[in-house]
Amino acid sequence: MESISTKNAERFKGFADIYDCARPTMPDYPVRIIKGYLNKKPETVIDLGCGTGLSTTIWQNNCVKVIGVEPSEDMLKIAKTKEKGNMSFIKGYSHEIGVKENSVDVVVCSQSFHWMEPVSTLKEINRILKNNGVFATIDCDWPPVFNWQVEKVYMEMFNKVHEIEYTHRNLKDSFSCYDKNQHLANIKNSGYFRFSREIVFSNSEPCTAKRLVDLTLSQGSLQSILKNEPSLIECDVKNFQVLVDETYGQNKFEIEFSYRLRLGVK
Repeated sequence: MESISTKNAERFKGFADIYDCARPTMPDYPVRIIKGYLNKKPETVIDLGCGTGLSTTIWQNNCVKVIGVEPSEDMLKIAKTKEKGNMSFIKGYSHEIGVKENSVDVVVCSQSFHWMEPVSTLKEINRILKNNGVFATIDCDWPPVFNWQVEKVYMEMFNKVHEIEYTHRNLKDSFSCYDKNQHLANIKNSGYFRFSREIVFSNSEPCTAKRLVDLTLSQGSLQSILKNEPSLIECDVKNFQVLVDETYGQNKFEIEFSYRLRLGVK
């Protein structure tokens, strides 16, 4: 288990600054849904796989205490610069979170549950969650919605990225990723939750050409190839950047992130 967690954490080494500047922050909508199902203001929230803390900060005014848990030293270093008041960050893994049993009201995985072995992770979440507590995993679809021509090129590039990653001898064993489409089934099949469901929503954010390119560069799959076998994908990245610059120039525009919220009530 430790080796899977360690190698997945290593995947996010070297681009935490790009990740922090480009990735979307946690929208307000899932926070409202989770608080509604909990039927109170949470005392303790665990943001599991919190990255640089983009999904943690929204909880500051929505709970008594929030703790971001992250295995990547690079991501954690940036997250810790955001510590203040009731928000703190610790190093930890999904199967070994490091808090007392029955002590947490909410556990949230934002864009991170697919990097965690589901059986051991849900066992640990069940250990720390209070009765009636809520577990939620929140994922956005890639790419965001903005321009069909540019989206098409993005999709073509990442089809190539995924083919390289899953077939190249130097890359295919460097990570373990779990199917996002199985998140709800994993929650249901764990037997830990009395109620579970999926909720779909969207959220718009301002964007620029630079942010759109950086969103692309914030993907661990692409970074893995750029770090290990750059010649296989550099040309595609350059062509995408040129297309984005030609399409948007210095203009600001809106992008729409489509989200899938899967949750369980213990």
